[in-house]
Amino acid sequence: MSLVKFRRRRPFGSLARPNFFDMDDFFDNRFWGDDFTKGRFWNGKTVEPALNIKETDDTFEIELAAPGFAKKDFEVTIEDGCINISAEKSSSEEEKEENYTRREFSYDSFNRSLQLPESVKEEEIKAHYEDGILSFNLAKKEEAKKQKPKVIQVT
Repeated sequence: MSLVKFRRRRPFGSLARPNFFDMDDFFDNRFWGDDFTKGRFWNGKTVEPALNIKETDDTFEIELAAPGFAKKDFEVTIEDGCINISAEKSSSEEEKEENYTRREFSYDSFNRSLQLPESVKEEEIKAHYEDGILSFNLAKKEEAKKQKPKVIQVT
């Protein structure tokens, strides 16, 4: 089993006809969906950072691009078989002079959730943040590790 991006879905959502108008669906998918965050309505940045996942014989390795954050900005939790990664930071600056005041502020945040395969040892997940990359090492359970093929002699 491999890691997949976790998306909450409403039960029976696929049973509705394509031309059926549902107000919840409108706000969940059309207004706040990919079109909204990727420039159709808003020229802001994408709210989900890029993610690389690599599987080896013994582990899954995840790299999440999150430049500009500090280690203290991250919160990583495991709940119901999902790893939830969120970060939040804000800054403000104020300069007061005799005839003007300049104020600047910024706020950045994101959330990512990945459903973990059953083959991962949740208690042994390790995280490391360096140079804008948040890295995870997810060890596999022994029974999930790829076994070397057994050679049988033909007589």
